[in-house]
Amino acid sequence: MLVFIAPAVGSFLTVLVDRLPRDEDVVHARSRCRSCQESLRAWDLVPLVSYIALRGRCRYCGANIPAFTFHVEAMALGAAGMAVVWGSDAVDMAVSALWLWILIALTACDLTWFRLPNVLTAALAFASLIMAVLPGGIALEQAMIGAVFGVGSFTLLAWGYQVVRHRVGLGQGDVKLMLGLGAFAGPFDLPLLVLVAALLALLFALLTARRSGGLDPARAVPFGAALCISGGILWIARAAEVPSLPLW
Repeated sequence: MLVFIAPAVGSFLTVLVDRLPRDEDVVHARSRCRSCQESLRAWDLVPLVSYIALRGRCRYCGANIPAFTFHVEAMALGAAGMAVVWGSDAVDMAVSALWLWILIALTACDLTWFRLPNVLTAALAFASLIMAVLPGGIALEQAMIGAVFGVGSFTLLAWGYQVVRHRVGLGQGDVKLMLGLGAFAGPFDLPLLVLVAALLALLFALLTARRSGGLDPARAVPFGAALCISGGILWIARAAEVPSLPLW
């Protein structure tokens, strides 16, 4: 069932990614083309299929449809497939899929807008706590400690950077994100999650510098997206029972 509804969930995630950072209604407002404002019909909104059939362009004005629309729907389907393959029971599958779907939406939001909406970071934290108390989870106590460590360390990091550099270097969205990721990772895997995220962010900065002609310390890096991807990697490693690297 999860696999069948996943593309539709992915379609809703694209609505969240598009509207939440704009503070727009995500429930009642009809889907429209951002360029021509034409209301989209049901056949324009078939997950995955419509984007391919329309070749990534609006049927009415020919404007490009954001590529993340297709990517998010495809990733939502893949996430559901992994949750089903590696899940121990129906509840575990559903919660894992929900957690991964939220992670996908947060990643897309940060890559697209450099924003991490509060409703999504709160939902991730809630899903992480549910995962912790399920059979095979890290337990509520470990999740709470990981959340405190995650938020506390990033709060200090953001404060220290601002004191030293006299500018904001770490957004509050990243701090709030660590509530959910810290609860998921727990205190022992949290350093690994942050290390992998730092390496991913460094790789992104280097690739961006290569295209733009050099490193720019003032250029924003979507570190929240790197943290989310690192969290997804950790989820896969746990689900596939890959041994953790001892960092303590």
